[in-house]
Amino acid sequence: MTPRCALLGLVLVLAGGCAGVSSKTAAAAAAEAAFRPPAAAPGIALAAPVVPVVAAPVIPVAVPVVKPVEAPVEITEASFGCIRDLAPVRDFYVGNLAGDLEATLAAANGAGGGAWPVGSVVQLVPGEAMVKREPGFSAATGDWEFFQLDVHAGATQIAMRGTGQVTDAFGGNCVSCHSQAEAKWDMVCEAGHGCEPTGMTPMMAKALQNTDPRCGRLVLPAAQLRALSDHAAMRVAAARSAGR
Repeated sequence: MTPRCALLGLVLVLAGGCAGVSSKTAAAAAAEAAFRPPAAAPGIALAAPVVPVVAAPVIPVAVPVVKPVEAPVEITEASFGCIRDLAPVRDFYVGNLAGDLEATLAAANGAGGGAWPVGSVVQLVPGEAMVKREPGFSAATGDWEFFQLDVHAGATQIAMRGTGQVTDAFGGNCVSCHSQAEAKWDMVCEAGHGCEPTGMTPMMAKALQNTDPRCGRLVLPAAQLRALSDHAAMRVAAARSAGR
């Protein structure tokens, strides 16, 4: 081979090699173009890709029920007035210092018993009362507070109040008697509720109710007058027995 032919062959090989490189470069450029986002036309913005948003699952949360706290019942001497101004129920009278007389009457007239509402006032005679206090006041007395009252024309004085130490007109302990009532009667004593008789007859109670000095004067029938006399004699006997 002449030097001229050899030189021509070398030129051809180099040319082929460059063509090969150029060919590879073109292929790479085509691949890049396939993955390159299209150019936006002048004045037109490309929309951002939409990425789906998956909402977090909603887990229900139990909200605790908070019972309202009962406000303490305010009881003063002004809380007690003429017994006949209260609502009559059989042989006794009831009221409600919290203003819910309807609920108190429902408890008083319930055939099967039940808890009395806060603020309930129960009075058999003018000189004694029991008031339902707020929950937690006294577990031993079912949250009842007992009162011994001195009553005069137009005035009431609280002689004694509390839970376990208050006594009735005959010197008997109030809670000792009322705790004998069956649980369903909420410590309210009536005939058939389980409480031992105290000696107070229905006629005595009626006579005392009708002679409450804070109320208007009534003319008593003979039977009530005799009952008042018997009641006075019982009080004297109870006082002598207690050494008072």
